[in-house]
Amino acid sequence: MVSERGLQVLRAIVEDYVSTNEPVGSKSIVDRHAFGVSAATIRNDMAQLEDEELIAAPHTSSGRVPTDKGYRVFVDHLARLRPLSTAQRSAITTLLSEPTDLDDVMARTVRVLTRLTGQVALAQYPSFSRASVTHVELVMLAPNRLLIVLVTDGGGVSQRIVGLPSDIDELDLSTLRARLSVQLTGRSVRHGLEGIGAFVDAPEGSAMSGVQGAISRAIAEELEEFRQDKLVMAGAATLARREQDFRGSIHPLLEAIEEQVTLLRLMTQMQADAQGLATSIGAENEPFGLTEASIVASDYVASGGTARLGVMGPTRMDYPSNLAAARAVARYLSQLLDDDESAR
Repeated sequence: MVSERGLQVLRAIVEDYVSTNEPVGSKSIVDRHAFGVSAATIRNDMAQLEDEELIAAPHTSSGRVPTDKGYRVFVDHLARLRPLSTAQRSAITTLLSEPTDLDDVMARTVRVLTRLTGQVALAQYPSFSRASVTHVELVMLAPNRLLIVLVTDGGGVSQRIVGLPSDIDELDLSTLRARLSVQLTGRSVRHGLEGIGAFVDAPEGSAMSGVQGAISRAIAEELEEFRQDKLVMAGAATLARREQDFRGSIHPLLEAIEEQVTLLRLMTQMQADAQGLATSIGAENEPFGLTEASIVASDYVASGGTARLGVMGPTRMDYPSNLAAARAVARYLSQLLDDDESAR
């Protein structure tokens, strides 16, 4: 059983190790922190922490460093989230102001998050599976070429250029547009997918059958895209710059960034606390092959549901600052998306 002072010693070890990247000894704790006890007493506390596998000695006769278990206790019970500075808050406001569309706001979100933390930034797109189609438009680019535009109430916008097997005129275009609007507008993405087949009703083998088939296939593919989870990232280059902070190879992290599926699963399965904050540390990521990394995340609200954004980096990271940054960006993003929905 670790004493209250022992927990404060653990806090000191985590904070000093994160700050200096050097193993922490009892003398340095006495010198840097006002515990009011001798180095020998601190050594006894450290021995107890080591028995509980919260700290470990990387080398014989060296100081101690936190273990993954120690970081977990620190995050759950000892970390104090620091308020962002005025400059940091200004950076969030500046970089997220006046985005052009959802893709732009998500790209800006991860850029500001990696700038604030110096880590790889990750953000899930809002889920559009519950969203409804609010607008469908067909724009003739040529008699046999159309631009299809779909818009959802969750902020999703899709644009697809489709080639047609035969030419159409403006009257055909107007008829197709009206029929598509009846089939899709006001329907959920899921029901739109189920109903798009009804759009094709021209006689089999006729010219319009081919045109309607080409349009319906393109729309079905775009609606299916809305249903898929998507992840946007920034700051992958930070892994190479901080490679010395990882105990082993960074290649599994690079592969996860390349494939995205692993990171999406991990982000989705992390358990959030009452504040919507979630952390997965080192060995806890073993099922995903990412034992060298930690991920901190915050929920944000969009389209009546929640998604997540956060950062990934080495286990030796500044958890309080990174959690505070993720929370601040998530709150701003939630407000931004809410204002955008209200405006629509």
